[in-house]
Amino acid sequence: MLVLASNLVDFPVFSIHVGGEITRAIRAVVNPEDLSVIAFELNGGIVDDPEVGNFLMVEDIREYSEDGFIVDSSDVFVASRDVIRLQETLDLNFSLLGLKVVTKQKKKLGKIVDFTLDSNTFSVYQLVVQRPVLQSFVDPQLMINRSQITEIDDYKVTIDHDKEEIKIDNQRDEDKEFVPNFVNPFRKPNYAGQEDESSIPDSSSKTSE
Repeated sequence: MLVLASNLVDFPVFSIHVGGEITRAIRAVVNPEDLSVIAFELNGGIVDDPEVGNFLMVEDIREYSEDGFIVDSSDVFVASRDVIRLQETLDLNFSLLGLKVVTKQKKKLGKIVDFTLDSNTFSVYQLVVQRPVLQSFVDPQLMINRSQITEIDDYKVTIDHDKEEIKIDNQRDEDKEFVPNFVNPFRKPNYAGQEDESSIPDSSSKTSE
């Protein structure tokens, strides 16, 4: 099932243990390396308690429904410092929303205003791209499948085709090839073109999962 990320803003989180709503998800944390959602940031309700973590890892979501996420209890909530991969992703300060979308030929297609998720895998499935003003009268939005993405950086998403070649189809995400190619601005290449480990934040002081 596909769901708009914007529909998961202020999204209820229910606890089986409590038997009701205990907090709300306010945003998805997207890993730019593979365009997967690894967690949801929480706000309000029980997470206002400083002893309770304010992130919900997707693997701890027991069930997704249109009414909300279902978890066993608040015991599954974590703080960012508790999970290395979560903290490292947050440190990138990455967001799909607002990024420009261009073709490999440098043609500007618009900017990302939303995206759809596969509710089974919590992977980004399509980008919703708002067209520039002059083009928006005829074609206000584009839906771009993740398989068309060739590169992502802090400012733009590059896709493989021109706007006229973009097609929407029903082929499942797992049937499409997607090669992650995120340009991490925090890692500088050394003389051999490899990542300089000295520029990578030391995670040894963080608590592992």
